Amino acid sequence: MASAAASAIPSDAASAKLRRWLEREIGGRVLRLERQPRWRPAWWADVERDGETLRLLLRGDRTDVPGVFPLEHEMVLQQLLDAHGIPVAKVYGWCDDPRAFAIASVRGENHFEGVSAAERDAVMDDYMAILARIHALDLRPFAEAGITRARAPEEAGRVGMQAYERSYRRAKKRPDPFLEFFLGWLARNPLDTRGRESVIVWDSGQFQHAGGRITAVLDLEIGHIGDPLMDVAGFRMRDTVIGYGDLPALYQRYAKYRGEPVDMDAILHHHLAFTLSNQLAFHAALADPPLESDYMTNMQWCSETNLHAVEALAEILGVELDAVEPPERRISPAAVAHEQLVRTLKSIQAADAFEQYRLRGAFRLARHLQRCDEIGAALVEADLDDLERLLGRRPASWQEGDARLEHFVLADAGRSDVELLQLFQRRYLRYKMLLGPAGSAMATHQPVARFPR
Repeated sequence: MASAAASAIPSDAASAKLRRWLEREIGGRVLRLERQPRWRPAWWADVERDGETLRLLLRGDRTDVPGVFPLEHEMVLQQLLDAHGIPVAKVYGWCDDPRAFAIASVRGENHFEGVSAAERDAVMDDYMAILARIHALDLRPFAEAGITRARAPEEAGRVGMQAYERSYRRAKKRPDPFLEFFLGWLARNPLDTRGRESVIVWDSGQFQHAGGRITAVLDLEIGHIGDPLMDVAGFRMRDTVIGYGDLPALYQRYAKYRGEPVDMDAILHHHLAFTLSNQLAFHAALADPPLESDYMTNMQWCSETNLHAVEALAEILGVELDAVEPPERRISPAAVAHEQLVRTLKSIQAADAFEQYRLRGAFRLARHLQRCDEIGAALVEADLDDLERLLGRRPASWQEGDARLEHFVLADAGRSDVELLQLFQRRYLRYKMLLGPAGSAMATHQPVARFPR
């Protein structure tokens, strides 16, 4: 009979290699190794060593998109922050095959469900203080360890976006007029960062907390040396999901800890730039997804953050955006089959958490295809109507429309910014309608809170 410990270890090749690595490099006996149910390869591990159980997390390379920075870069940054007294998970070591590094599993929650407003505010005050401490660190040991840094301080606010754009252009699969429009706007309207340069986490607002304090800052995969205000801007989007409280008040707390005022124009600019990060990262995976890609999660993220980009630029330009009414639902000959597929996938229970996660992705994909059957043709026609008004001639297909719109954007050089902004607003509101039934979480947009100006 298999032991309880053995039954807790998956039999796939990657898990077998990780188990051997853990026992060789960490020492002790692996009691549990479990694939985390999420889009990025990661495993929970319990290792019994010297009479205690180490609870670890192994973070692996993304499989459907190239990392903006190498996985080793993330690990080194985390080690250095730990060495400088920043609360991050302790790094236990690096595994070559499969590529992964082991960190301590940290106690606490990564959300504020069931947490009082007072406790949430205490946590966020602590987080603002930690960001200020990170931004005050000496840059030399980080730069000497190979942490990405701009060639000159005045480029610190762009070096991360340049890495994203290089990755996008290397992997570009099809026209992407949305990205070309927003990248062009940023290029025509560069931000003066006034020489600000600090270690940053960039994808900010990710942490574990307990008892009103931060127990660890999480997910440092795109951290580097940049403009510190990128961190202060970064979590505006995540606020729509987590709810951090009064953001202007938090910015004032950060300013107090840093001892200098926050440049709100820089916050707006960096927020706009960061809204593009999902589309830049997932452009190729949405055009030609590998089997292991979480296609619907990528679609949902991009649908949300692309609308955030439109809203961010509208906030900067002072533009009121159009609304879009959903078309009437059609009943096609495939409607019954679509409904049966959705109901079947919803009813199945998988054997473990990771397979259940994959099953949920298949269920969401089925609902998306059902919605395409119901309203997809009408939405394509509405997009082509928009393009006919803009271009003066109706494209024959959505593919031709995207190609001609990208050509228009690249040649326009800013003359039609407001008209294009409204077009992309309508286009991504329609895109959002296809993700699931009206009122579902997948098809509902949560706008970022605007700041009083």
